[in-house]
Amino acid sequence: MYRSSNPIFRDNVYDIHASSSGQVMSIDGAVNKTLLLTILILLSAGWIWHKAFSGFAAVGTFIGIGAIVGMILAFITVFKRTWAPVTAPLYAIFEGVCLGGISALFEVRYPGIVVKTVGLTFTTLAAMLVLYKTKVVQPTEKFKWGVMAATGGIALIYLIGWILSFFKIVLPIYGSSLFGIVFSFFVVGIAALNLIIDFDFIVKGSQQSLPKYMEWYGAFGLMVTLVWLYIELLRLLSKLNERR
Repeated sequence: MYRSSNPIFRDNVYDIHASSSGQVMSIDGAVNKTLLLTILILLSAGWIWHKAFSGFAAVGTFIGIGAIVGMILAFITVFKRTWAPVTAPLYAIFEGVCLGGISALFEVRYPGIVVKTVGLTFTTLAAMLVLYKTKVVQPTEKFKWGVMAATGGIALIYLIGWILSFFKIVLPIYGSSLFGIVFSFFVVGIAALNLIIDFDFIVKGSQQSLPKYMEWYGAFGLMVTLVWLYIELLRLLSKLNERR
């Protein structure tokens, strides 16, 4: 009945029975959990950022650990939604380490890029929320299917690019050519549209009185999209810097 382009929100999410304990999912609860996850990401990112600019030599190692552990925790959360109150905060901590390290590397090469990227990420979040609340953009079935197809296509292209990299072949989407920049704008747009679907999941989840732990799950799904959006904006701004 409900489909999302975000793999975190699979089709069977609403097969969960409404809570009978009186502890049900609410919009305010999901918002509070999202804020907490954001704080955890910022704290862990700030820690590795400080380490990176203090001459810490193992930043690359910590980026890898954060990425791998974060991915494992993401898969655990998807398949064990009841564990979300524990796995979602842990995901935020490890993902923050990864993002903080990557951001430090970009900042060294392109001074000032991280502040701009953070600002654009939260500006995009606010803009998408306004568009959703005012119903300018409505997550209809066609909308969801379209975003789903585009997101899947992007994932496939990135997978192909990753495989080709082992053979020293670099796809033009990663370069700062006009094509690479246009592609990044497209990906940023699709990531932003995923936010609309994330908002809709939280609203519908609260309307259907899903269990309380789904607040954590909804916040986790929204955080996954925000992380993706941030990384894509970071790539886009770096390409624009290369064009100067």
